[in-house]
Amino acid sequence: MAQSNGNGSVRVEIYDQTYQLRGSDPEYIGELAGYVDNKMRLISQQASTVDSLRVAVLAALNIADEYLILKRKYDSIASDYHARAEQLSGALDEVLEESRLAG
Repeated sequence: MAQSNGNGSVRVEIYDQTYQLRGSDPEYIGELAGYVDNKMRLISQQASTVDSLRVAVLAALNIADEYLILKRKYDSIASDYHARAEQLSGALDEVLEESRLAG
């Protein structure tokens, strides 16, 4: 849960620790903090550890894994899109050239 202090500072709680963060969008900062808090709590249940540093590192690795999986998917889609756009552009050029020669 995020609380804006009106001076660009947002108070959030992550894994029972309070942090003062700066940002222009308190709602988004709260969403990020909530995501990290949920991830840390899930990891702590699975890892059966009370060491908050260990939980934070494992949560960070988990989040990094999620990010890299999504980035690879995005890069693959973007590459496919770019290849398809080039193919369509080439086909359009051919049609226009044929039209110009026929006309």
